[in-house]
Amino acid sequence: MSADGLAELIRLVAGMRRVARRRLAASLNLSPLPEAQRELLFVVETNPGIGVAAAAAELGLAGNSVSTLVNALVEAGLLRREPDPADRRAVRLTLTEAARQRLKAWRTARLRLLERALAAGEPGDRAAIEAALPALRRVLEHLRVQEGEPDVHSGLRR
Repeated sequence: MSADGLAELIRLVAGMRRVARRRLAASLNLSPLPEAQRELLFVVETNPGIGVAAAAAELGLAGNSVSTLVNALVEAGLLRREPDPADRRAVRLTLTEAARQRLKAWRTARLRLLERALAAGEPGDRAAIEAALPALRRVLEHLRVQEGEPDVHSGLRR
């Protein structure tokens, strides 16, 4: 793929995320969460009971930055901080029911948004995009390995 093609791929993926984020926030009537907070919710969803240090490592952020995110999400009623039974100084993070419902509503609305966009496209678009998924998944995994990121998101549920 040419450099122009790679640049377009990056622009298109980023554009799809931005449009989806804006439309979903408006359609779900939810206050938008900063990307770092959303990413932390995804990490906790994938790893219930994860500690702050482990979450920070998975996000590639400093522990104090994740602590700030945790505080904001606890205050918003989306995250629970519970003492670690093995080490009372540490905490374990879990989603609240409000967070689970929010993530479920977000995913459902995102799927509907994408379904409508695909239905309005060319007849072969859906098949072409589906055929590209394995290659895109491999590229993502290679990027993660290069960055030393743990492979905890291979389900790509975000």
